[in-house]
Amino acid sequence: MYSARVRITEAEFELSSADELPPEGAPEIAFAGRSNVGKSTLLGALVGRRGLVRVSATPGRTRLINFFRVMLVDEQGAKKELRFVDLPGYGYARVSKEERKAWRARMEAYLGSRPALRAVVLLMDARRGPELDETEIAKWLKGRGVRVIPVLTKADQLRKHERIPAATRARAQLGEQPLLVSGTDGSGLPDLLRRIVASV
Repeated sequence: MYSARVRITEAEFELSSADELPPEGAPEIAFAGRSNVGKSTLLGALVGRRGLVRVSATPGRTRLINFFRVMLVDEQGAKKELRFVDLPGYGYARVSKEERKAWRARMEAYLGSRPALRAVVLLMDARRGPELDETEIAKWLKGRGVRVIPVLTKADQLRKHERIPAATRARAQLGEQPLLVSGTDGSGLPDLLRRIVASV
């Protein structure tokens, strides 16, 4: 529970998919980012269930699209059902060109044509900020009418005086204020949850 008013009450793994996507259902919030950006750790912390999202020390381990059913209570006390969608990480060099090509096609097929998709939480390491991949993905998504929620992960690994400059640089590159979050200490998770609710 991260807020007295907005909170996730239930979360469960639904299914993994390679090429064939599940039927449309609840509004979907996708989580995208480079391999090793802390995506699975953040998802697990956000839903408040340890072990629900598999976390690996090996970058590039998530190769399927994973769907999670999430129930939450919004600021008005109304219950909402969502799907959180854990997308394969990108940018990891130790996979074959064929695998990278397949991952890209799979992501583009999902992100570019999924009516249930409401927003993409675009994760970036706070120590590195947005790079060309992130700025291009954000532009591509916005061009298709998909809301982008930029998030700088691993904020706990920055010194306090480094955090505002990191967010300012990211905003200049992406054109939108990013959230500074940490799946380790939980900082920024209430704000992320509120922004997710606002997108549906």
